[in-house]
Amino acid sequence: MSANSEPGRQAPPSMGQVRFLTVAEVAKLMRVSKMTVYRLVHAGELPAARVGRSFRVAEKDVHAYLEHAYYDAG
Repeated sequence: MSANSEPGRQAPPSMGQVRFLTVAEVAKLMRVSKMTVYRLVHAGELPAARVGRSFRVAEKDVHAYLEHAYYDAG
C-alpha cells in the first residue's frame, strides 16, 4: 500500500486497462442516436472525457449506466 492511498479504497485502473468508446460506438452499443448520447453526456448522466472537440466514454461507464437505467416492468 502506498503512503498516499487510503485503507479500503481501491486504486483506479490504469489507463491501459480502460477501453474508451466514441460517441458513435456508444450509440451503437446502446441502440440509440448519437444525439441521445450527447444529451446524456451534457446532462452529466454519462461520464465522458473531452478529447479535442469530441468525447470518449469508458466502456465500463456505459455498462454501469445501462445497469442503473434498467427498469423491471414485471
